[in-house]
Amino acid sequence: MISLNEFSYQLSAIVAASKNNLHFTLGVVALLWVIQLVNMIVGNRLLYLGILPRHPIGLLGIFFSPFLHGNMEHLFFNSIPLFLLMNLALIDGYQLFYITTLMIIIIGGGLVWLFGRKSIHVGASTLIMGYWSYLLVNAIYNPSIMTLILAGLCIYYLGGLFVNLFVFEKGVSWEGHLFGFIAGIATVYLQPHLLQLYN
Repeated sequence: MISLNEFSYQLSAIVAASKNNLHFTLGVVALLWVIQLVNMIVGNRLLYLGILPRHPIGLLGIFFSPFLHGNMEHLFFNSIPLFLLMNLALIDGYQLFYITTLMIIIIGGGLVWLFGRKSIHVGASTLIMGYWSYLLVNAIYNPSIMTLILAGLCIYYLGGLFVNLFVFEKGVSWEGHLFGFIAGIATVYLQPHLLQLYN
């Protein structure tokens, strides 16, 4: 049984950590907007750095695509959930955050490269869906008051992200949503093994 005091303490810790990480998360979002402005200036040529499935040059896009967006609207709707989820993912510290982020980018982007449609895939949606599923599944795989609160916050504030798994509109990379979601789950299971190798 979770006591009210313990719940309040953990929630306060999340708020305090989020405030401390605010400069970093705001900085990342600001960087995405700067990149988008540069992309507009150069006539969207940076989009060629996105993921082009099953083409050798498209492998570079696995790492570049999360920082690129098709237009301002695309970036705007990604900025808010990315900002919130980065703050939640940072609760366990920067080392774990960087490992989690890199794994989601590689696994999610790699799956898009392998199985995605022949089109250029860009956007932070893969990372967003990866963080979201990671935080949810981590609460099941590593249950604690902290992980359960983080999962609860994901469901309460960002539960609508689940709908992204079923959006098949033209110009929307549903593959990025789906494979990002899968990457987040895979990260929960693979992360402990990577940490053992790192340590």
